[in-house]
Amino acid sequence: MAAQGQTPIYYPIAIAIGTSVADQLSVRDIPTGDGGFARDYWVELKKGDQVTIDVISENFDSIVKLLAADGSKVAENDDGPDGTTNSLLFARINDSGKYTVRVQAFGETGSGKFTVKVTRLRPANAN
Repeated sequence: MAAQGQTPIYYPIAIAIGTSVADQLSVRDIPTGDGGFARDYWVELKKGDQVTIDVISENFDSIVKLLAADGSKVAENDDGPDGTTNSLLFARINDSGKYTVRVQAFGETGSGKFTVKVTRLRPANAN
C-alpha cells in the first residue's frame, strides 16, 4: 500500500474472460531483467477451470505467464503451436482466486502492439 501522498506504481489491468484486449508493451512497463518488458493483467478464475491465454503480436516475440496470487508460476508459454512467435498457454486451475496474466517480450525483442485473450474452455462446474 502506498504511503499517504504517494501514488502506487503497480496497476495490473483487469481482463474479462472471453474478451480480446488490444494493448502496447513499452519501456514504461515492468523491466524483465533480460532487456525486455512485461505488462500484467488480472483475472478471476475458479478451481477446475480450464483456460487458454492467447497473445498475438507482430512487433515482438511474446511470452505469456499465468501466476497465482502468491506470485508462483502456474504455467508459461513462449511460442505457440502455429510456428510463429505468438504465445498460446493452456492451464487447469487448481485453486479459485485472482490470477496474474503476464505478457512479456522475449529477451531484448522489444515492445509494440499486441492482443491478449483469456478463454474459459471448460468452466469449473462443467461435468
